[in-house]
Amino acid sequence: MRSYQLYLIEDEFASHYFGRERMFYQLFLEYSQANHDLKSIIAKQVKFVTKAIPVLRIHQLLHQQLSKAKGFHVENGIYIYENKSNNSSATLKVHERWLELESHGQVDAETVFFEILRKCESSFLAIDLESNKYGWLKPIKERKYV
Repeated sequence: MRSYQLYLIEDEFASHYFGRERMFYQLFLEYSQANHDLKSIIAKQVKFVTKAIPVLRIHQLLHQQLSKAKGFHVENGIYIYENKSNNSSATLKVHERWLELESHGQVDAETVFFEILRKCESSFLAIDLESNKYGWLKPIKERKYV
């Protein structure tokens, strides 16, 4: 099983830390491991560098893009996509400040959600704390100054 947390990073931080995503990963890792006072301090930092999730727009986009897809359904506000042909599945939960994506089997099930979300916002950062993986859903193009 793969488990991702997706955060919407403030544009100025996303562009400034392009290529140094490990710093975001380290922040979210420390937040997940912190206790009491330290957790509240790191929570403020996380809130500062992230944007609130546009919940309504996400729900509308998911319904619009997946309502006719075979293997897609919603249960108690959780989006579920199952591909029975290769025994893979993914679930997406929408929270106010992050998205939670869990998947099993082939990566195609999670990719369905990633492709939709990258159309919505350009600064989604996906983090898998268990596997030490992280990256932008839509990589930021580096500006070249002449």
